Amino acid sequence: METLSVSASAPEKRQKAVKRTGARSGEVSVRWRLAVASRVTAALIGGYLLTALSSVCLAQFLPLARAEAVVLAMTLSFLVYLPAVLWCFVCRTAWRAWFGLLLPSAVLGAIYASARWLL
Repeated sequence: METLSVSASAPEKRQKAVKRTGARSGEVSVRWRLAVASRVTAALIGGYLLTALSSVCLAQFLPLARAEAVVLAMTLSFLVYLPAVLWCFVCRTAWRAWFGLLLPSAVLGAIYASARWLL
């Protein structure tokens, strides 16, 4: 007959892992909470900023009637907002999420401002 070895159950393994790290189960650090809050803020505000600027630039440069260009740009803005929000939670750090949204926003803002200045 074979002998079966029984390993520690899941709760026992979790207790050992908690003892090694020194944290209690269910406890989340303030630093982690702030990082998540920063990512959510970046997704909401930074994503909106990027989406609005891309929509404005697209409406400005589309070779259509003004009303049609605005409607098409606003419709396509949904295709910008989703990746912007996803980007915020894919990045390793909240700083990279902010940078990844604010840099393209600054470029789009500069393009729109220079086009308005030249026209």
